Amino acid sequence: MPRCLFAVVLSLLSTVSVFGAKPAGVPGQAVVIPGLDEEAMRSRLLATDMQPLEGIWQYPNEQMTLGIERRDDADGYRIIVLASEDIDLLPGTVIGYIEGSAVDSKYHLWLYSERNQTTLCGPLECVATLSADGSTFTFDPPHWRVKLRVNFARFLPSLFRGISITPDKEEEHLPIGFHKVFPEGEGNKFNKVRYL
Repeated sequence: MPRCLFAVVLSLLSTVSVFGAKPAGVPGQAVVIPGLDEEAMRSRLLATDMQPLEGIWQYPNEQMTLGIERRDDADGYRIIVLASEDIDLLPGTVIGYIEGSAVDSKYHLWLYSERNQTTLCGPLECVATLSADGSTFTFDPPHWRVKLRVNFARFLPSLFRGISITPDKEEEHLPIGFHKVFPEGEGNKFNKVRYL
């Protein structure tokens, strides 16, 4: 029985890895763009015709300032760290990629989820939503759990399998995300100081 259970766990791991599959345009490891900080990103963005998703964003959950800009080599966008409380994360590190979908406000988002010493790897796919005014970009990372059912009686084994494993999405969690700090304007009316 333990050998059979080990084989089942291995097949489960290969099945679960399908959920984190990445497209061809997303590198397996993060790259670093040297010399890119908040001021340099601001200059880069001002020199282009910015799209609603492009700009400088705050990621409060991880205490980071991020830049989102269009990719030169492919459709979509990349997410770049401009400043972070994590001193091991260099400014200019690309931490994720974004691609559009059939719905204007919904995006495919890949964020690196693992760290191999100082290199980020293991992109994980999420679905992200850009708010109507372009001021917030929220996502809910997938939460999976695995159900393992063992039927020792195995009555009618061709109909009811002895062991079955099924991935099951967990209950809904509040989304996390970014809020835009540059460019300011209608999309960021709540970031302005209001005097009474």
